[in-house]
Amino acid sequence: MFARPLTDDAELRPLEPWHSGEFLANLDRCREHISPWVGASFVATDAESARRVLQNYADRWARDGGGIWGIWQRGTLVGGVLFVSFDTTSGVCEAGCWLEPAAEGQGLVTRAARVVIDWAVRDRGIHRVEWVTKAGNERSIAVARRLGMRRDGVLRAAAPGPDGRADMEVWSVLAPEWTA
Repeated sequence: MFARPLTDDAELRPLEPWHSGEFLANLDRCREHISPWVGASFVATDAESARRVLQNYADRWARDGGGIWGIWQRGTLVGGVLFVSFDTTSGVCEAGCWLEPAAEGQGLVTRAARVVIDWAVRDRGIHRVEWVTKAGNERSIAVARRLGMRRDGVLRAAAPGPDGRADMEVWSVLAPEWTA
């Protein structure tokens, strides 16, 4: 297992199915905060669904099609970063994140995303890293900007939700821009 320091009191580590209890506790602390922005399938509500979410990402990792890493601060899981999709054949992946409110404003997601994006571009040959977020998710858009991404455009009414369809913004960074 590896751990990558992000700050003096925070680290990035793989988030495995056996972490489902910690993952569920993290989601319970941030459920209301992140639910407007993430898909319902991600926001587990019990131990079994938390394990299923993490197993889904473990299976993606095994197929070289995605992955998930947790951000632990002072020993507590506070959020994480992930590859929703990862395709070395096309050279494209989609990155994402979540974080509980108590851990915001410290640059943890930006630092963690830099680690996994750098690995994807430099080690795995990914050419295009996408960041897709609901329009209006200012914190997520700010992370995309801090990562040097550019706004590619808006997918109008692309995501169904409880309050109707939502626009999705697509941001990206290309390998030559990342390594410059």
